[in-house]
Amino acid sequence: MDTAAILELIKETAEKVINPRFRALEQADVETKTSPDDLVTIADREAETLLASALRRIYPDALVIGEEAVFANPGLRRELPSAEHALVIDPIDGTRNFVKGRPEHGVMLAETRNGITTRGWIWQPRTGRGYVAEKGAGVRLNDEPVTPQKQDRPPLGASSKTHVQGFTGGGELSPVVRSLFACAFDYPRVLHGELDFIHYTKVMPWDHLAGSLMVVESGGVSRTMDGTDYTVASEASGLLVARDPGVWETAHRCLAGMFG
Repeated sequence: MDTAAILELIKETAEKVINPRFRALEQADVETKTSPDDLVTIADREAETLLASALRRIYPDALVIGEEAVFANPGLRRELPSAEHALVIDPIDGTRNFVKGRPEHGVMLAETRNGITTRGWIWQPRTGRGYVAEKGAGVRLNDEPVTPQKQDRPPLGASSKTHVQGFTGGGELSPVVRSLFACAFDYPRVLHGELDFIHYTKVMPWDHLAGSLMVVESGGVSRTMDGTDYTVASEASGLLVARDPGVWETAHRCLAGMFG
């Protein structure tokens, strides 16, 4: 199935089970997982089930997994690197924002073949923006090429860590800003030139495969802090995504002392 048709499938999923619950969740609709900030909602679970079922009908031989399925069965994640064909779902990226009634949440999907990310999708239900990337074919937003804004400043980055926000690397960086706590929004900020880099501590595939492909297809880099290109097999702590290799090197040099 072509990228546009799969994006429509993602949109339909959001329309059926995510959008109706935006700012309409009941207390019983929200649960915690590993920590008080790690939330899952009835919309996450229903969206993953609905989208996974549709993808399995289209690709009966593919490994189709999502964030919530891996939480229930962590062994599924170990199957990804060796899978001939896999689809990885983040049913609601930015669940905390969704629970708080904030628009910064989205649905993300990545396709891998033999451990290589080949296609990626990001759908932002509240903005109507759909990003699609295909390896070797670039990135499109609502079927138009993404053109980054040109900025005259030291590299500007984002982090979810409070102690990093405001960090300037001795003047080599613009003061680091707060992330939006949603990869479905933070990665597009790099694509558009609003940010030059983002640092993440966790490297979960459902969070980063689609966005990393988009950044790389736009001429950027996505590497773990040890300098290795990010892939479905990555497990190292710390991920640095940047709009170009030069920015990555500068940001990495400045942040290495904080994160290693």
